[in-house]
Amino acid sequence: MSNNNISINLKKDNIVIKMTDESEYEEIVKDIKKKLPELKKFYNEEKTPILVTGKILKNKQMDEIKEIIKEKIDVPIEFDIPKTLGLHSIKRTFNKNIEISETKFHRGSLRSGQRMEVEGSLVILGDVNSGAEVMATDNIVILGSLRGLAHAGAKGNKEAIIAAGLIDTVQMRIANIVKEIDRDEDTLHKQSYCYIQNDKIIIE
Repeated sequence: MSNNNISINLKKDNIVIKMTDESEYEEIVKDIKKKLPELKKFYNEEKTPILVTGKILKNKQMDEIKEIIKEKIDVPIEFDIPKTLGLHSIKRTFNKNIEISETKFHRGSLRSGQRMEVEGSLVILGDVNSGAEVMATDNIVILGSLRGLAHAGAKGNKEAIIAAGLIDTVQMRIANIVKEIDRDEDTLHKQSYCYIQNDKIIIE
């Protein structure tokens, strides 16, 4: 069963719902709702799990899809989707070309008072805690939480991005653009990336 937005394949151990990477989330949801009655016919007593794959989704979207399927078919639902934001998944979700640059990997979290500066891009395999600061001339990718300060494109590169598993900071900077974040008003940004558009920093 397939159309342009999703395809459904019956495997031995599970049923795979594959989403097309280019399709809009709303279209995918529409098609899943449309296909569920057909899919339900394959179920009698068995509880064959469903595996959803093919497109990077936000946590909220995964929860929505889970609820939609569970309403009609009560079986285990798994998502084969990158949970952490590695460089590969950012490049897939991010439409701008991220320039390839020298990349430094730092294993572990940065504590308050620690500061790290690199030429090129920086990948932190941990958190940047409140009171810590990271600076890179190109991109900054934090696989954990960003609670401290991050400054990407430090020498004026407006193509640079900042990405993190969770953004919970009061300020960030790309090139010469600064974004102040009101913690009381803004929700926490999970699995987000930030870039400059029209001289403003956008968080997605």
